[in-house]
Amino acid sequence: MKKLVLPLSLIVPVLIFSQHRKKDTVTKVTDIEEVVFQKKTTGRTNDLTNVKISAKEAKAVASISGGIEGLLKTLPSVNSNTELSSQYMVRGGNYDENLIYINDIEIYRPFLVRNSQQEGMSIINPDMVSTVNFSAGGFEPKYGDKMSSALNIYYREPEKFELSGEASLIGGRLTTGLASKNKKLTALFSGRYRNTNLVLNTLNEDTDFNPTYWDFQSYINYHVNDKFSMSFIGYYSKNDYEMVPKAKDVTFGTLQQPINVYINYYGQEKDQYKNMMGTFSMNYKPSDKWRLTLDSFAYQNREKEYYSIQSGYKLQTFDPITKDPLPSFDAGAQIDHARNDLFVRTYGTQFRARFSPNSNTDIEVGFKYEKENLKDLTNEWKLVDSAGYSLPRPIVDPRGGTGDLKLAYYIAGANNIEPTRLSAYAQYSQKFYWGTSKVFINAGARVANWSFNKETIFSPRFQFAIKPDWESDMLFKVSGGIYYQAPFYKEIKDLDGNFNSNIKSQRSIQLILANDYEFQMYDRPFKLTTELYYKKMDNLIPYYMDNVRIRYSGQNNATGYAYGIDTRLFGEFVPGVDSWLSASYARVFENIDGQGNIPRPTDQRFRFAMFYQDYMPRFPSMRVNLTLVYAMGLPNGAPVFTNPYQYQSTLPAYKRVDLGLSKVFIDPKDKKKRYGFWGNFEELTLGVQVFNAFNINNTVANQWITDYNSNVMYPVPVRLTGRFFNVKLEFKL
Repeated sequence: MKKLVLPLSLIVPVLIFSQHRKKDTVTKVTDIEEVVFQKKTTGRTNDLTNVKISAKEAKAVASISGGIEGLLKTLPSVNSNTELSSQYMVRGGNYDENLIYINDIEIYRPFLVRNSQQEGMSIINPDMVSTVNFSAGGFEPKYGDKMSSALNIYYREPEKFELSGEASLIGGRLTTGLASKNKKLTALFSGRYRNTNLVLNTLNEDTDFNPTYWDFQSYINYHVNDKFSMSFIGYYSKNDYEMVPKAKDVTFGTLQQPINVYINYYGQEKDQYKNMMGTFSMNYKPSDKWRLTLDSFAYQNREKEYYSIQSGYKLQTFDPITKDPLPSFDAGAQIDHARNDLFVRTYGTQFRARFSPNSNTDIEVGFKYEKENLKDLTNEWKLVDSAGYSLPRPIVDPRGGTGDLKLAYYIAGANNIEPTRLSAYAQYSQKFYWGTSKVFINAGARVANWSFNKETIFSPRFQFAIKPDWESDMLFKVSGGIYYQAPFYKEIKDLDGNFNSNIKSQRSIQLILANDYEFQMYDRPFKLTTELYYKKMDNLIPYYMDNVRIRYSGQNNATGYAYGIDTRLFGEFVPGVDSWLSASYARVFENIDGQGNIPRPTDQRFRFAMFYQDYMPRFPSMRVNLTLVYAMGLPNGAPVFTNPYQYQSTLPAYKRVDLGLSKVFIDPKDKKKRYGFWGNFEELTLGVQVFNAFNINNTVANQWITDYNSNVMYPVPVRLTGRFFNVKLEFKL
């Protein structure tokens, strides 16, 4: 806890010197006007823990994984140790603990993705986004049952005909917007294609990659009249990942004991992920006080993970002084095999109502019915051989014979369930004056039931904020409650491949203290946000980190806790454009079967990130954006099926800088008229992106190799991508 002293020492003087009452006398009034905490925009929210992300900045950021998530990873509470994935970890949680919504409809990610390069594109299309709301914890009751964060994306409606696109070395997109003259009918269509073969070739290995990802999305609105409207969101994506490994040469270890492993491969991997989603919504607003919404939704996911890869390796050490290879070495081989098929279908309906008796009060209720269909066929095994013996090695019969062939692990299952999930929530929001201070409260609860494990959960949540009548513009916030991780496909599947119907929801009791301080510096606006949080967790399901896949044990046999501090300085470091600095210190521990506290595989510790934008004053059309991340290495946890208390290995720190340079040829803010062919363009930008500008070889995971002579398992680092230059052309008609 000593590491909390430095951030607090910076905050305390700010609080002391800001506590001065305004000199103007304030008379108490009985007719109170609206208490404004934030502007009313698309995607209105009463969530005090919410952080708004600019859709324009998300499109501009240099990121391999995607615009929205790439920008989220620069926030202090969000962590990720791979640039190839759009997934992220929040305040000690894992990839599965984050809610994602598009227009208030919950979205699912693929489930079988093992390596970050398999994932492809995020479902969120930055070109269609209007508003981004993100909460890192303590979020309001209307959001579902996850323990870490909530991301709610609202798509935009075009106001006229538009055609925009992007073309780069790793893919492209084309988006069309339509609007009738009276704007009763609007439509937005967008298609994207990506192939990251060129980026993956920067990996330090001899492998043939052929990853292709493409998707199509539509957002259609029809406004029948001022009170009634209908909308539809459609989504289809297809990701194909083909990989033929050939050889890999990795040097690791320490200066005193350098180790080299050379691996030859034979075989291939072919994975396929297909996702489809459709939502139909009806919105009815009989008066300014009432808003009623009925959503119908359906989601289908079909995943195939097929691979058979044989590898042979030679593990060799070197003399620490002469650096010459030692004559003794270990040789071995292994076979990795999987034929995994997953079919997920969910469909249902939800009803939401909001009653606003006045401009300072909101009462919201909602009900959701969801039918789920899960079909899982798993056949996955690994054979490890070292010095002619399979590992684990069988006991030799003294009378002769070789014994049984033992696999390192074998997972097999044929599961088919069709459960029903019901949930409901109610919340009350109120803004009012307490003396001369502005106060905001948001409180409520949600309840949910899942027929598979016959469990009912109750989740009360609250938010409180006060804005004192001081010279300094400060806002103090307290939020928290009970947050559950409602189990789904991953949590209910144990390490044998079977579904456990006795599994329970993981639970997190959260408390978050926050302060927003807005001030002027160099005649420009800035905002300093500081948050302290604590989570007490029980009914935890221990898990292993298999690259970016989470493998759960399928048992509620652990407890844990997490704490940390987040700080973010946001403002116009350069006049007219927003940038920010983020820093955080966080810890998360678990206690499995009462054996004692150990760091969870997502234990973040210290992290620093920056998103910076700039332009040339004399040539404002020349622009630059930079993202910088430094994060201490995550505990890689233990190899699957081993005791995590015996394998506590920490990955190296994650360090990365991505740079985006662009020249704006046509700016929509420029009112200068253009004629001929160029008169058709509203925007035209040519840019160069430098991914991993300093060519740092980051590590995403460890591949565990066993030395038969010493029976030691060596963590061989799995490296991430190197430096890559991308050229990008963007246009809008």
